[in-house]
Amino acid sequence: MMNEMANAPGEAYQAGYNEGYRFGGCRAVLDRIPAVSREKRGWRVLYVPQGFEAIDGGVAAALQEAVHESRVASPETMLQEAEQFRPDLVLVMNALHVFPADHAEQISRIREMGMRTAVWFVDDPYFTDDTRNLSLFYDVVFTHEMECVSLYRDAGCREVHYLPLAANPQVFRPVRTGPEHRFDVCFIGNAFWNRVELFDHLTEFLQDKKVLIAGGYWERLTNYDRLARFIRPGWIPPEETVPYYNGSKIVINIHRPTLTGQDNRNGLNITGGSINPRTYEIAACGAFQITDVRSDLTSYYHPGDDIETFRDAAELRDKIAYYLEREQERQQIAWRALWTTRRDHTFGDRIGRLLEAVFADGSR
Repeated sequence: MMNEMANAPGEAYQAGYNEGYRFGGCRAVLDRIPAVSREKRGWRVLYVPQGFEAIDGGVAAALQEAVHESRVASPETMLQEAEQFRPDLVLVMNALHVFPADHAEQISRIREMGMRTAVWFVDDPYFTDDTRNLSLFYDVVFTHEMECVSLYRDAGCREVHYLPLAANPQVFRPVRTGPEHRFDVCFIGNAFWNRVELFDHLTEFLQDKKVLIAGGYWERLTNYDRLARFIRPGWIPPEETVPYYNGSKIVINIHRPTLTGQDNRNGLNITGGSINPRTYEIAACGAFQITDVRSDLTSYYHPGDDIETFRDAAELRDKIAYYLEREQERQQIAWRALWTTRRDHTFGDRIGRLLEAVFADGSR
């Protein structure tokens, strides 16, 4: 007991030093990222959000920088707001969950008034039973899931584009953290069945680690009793995930399963090939991330350089053990992830690409 008490001040000092080193490195990275100057175009855009601020806020801010005038509308009243504003484009985010039953009718009326409409589906392929039909009501369809482009084209959509997600740097950014946010291993997300299976496999390995598992439905775990002390149940708002990402030595990212019946509405069992928003968000915090592999990952990050990957529980266990012992190597990868994300994967880039696609024919 005396030895533990004697070591405590030294451990606290080392933890504080490591935190200062980490955060200082993040600031140095951000200071070196070249400023991006984008031409503001003369369009007017009405944006209809889905109610998920981490994405909606990033899109709304990017539109303000990209076009002459933009406004944010409510899903319930977008028809009336479009009639008043008369935009060149009505951009709808996702068209699911919070949108009213007459959503498709509102979009049809907006098109009849001569305004272009676009939807960006960002929950593909998990709700394709719904989005396949919704897509037909829009002039232009964007999907963050590369495997869904053919779905919408085959359904009869005339204009379909693959547009990956991004990070909102106003939310996901390096911040200083205190002891309450510092963990060896962190995972934030709901307990989809593939995640449950993975953590059940890791139960014994995690017992002597400082671990955070946050989200809903973790009572699904077979080994719940042994992992319960690590679990923070329930939803964590995006802004509250940021200090946990920043403070954790290793942040795990596990994509949800795509099979229908596993909390999905994906009757065609379309596979998932594209990385989730969490990939960008963790990286934008300057955090070290180990993720499972999606086929388009290497189009955006470079495993071993600015991200790490795993294919099964055994490989994840081995990489956690390896990187917990290698502070400097972890930090270098995390800093490179921050650089990659802030340089290439913000909503400023994505909205620029979206607008160019919508107005490619020169129409206003």
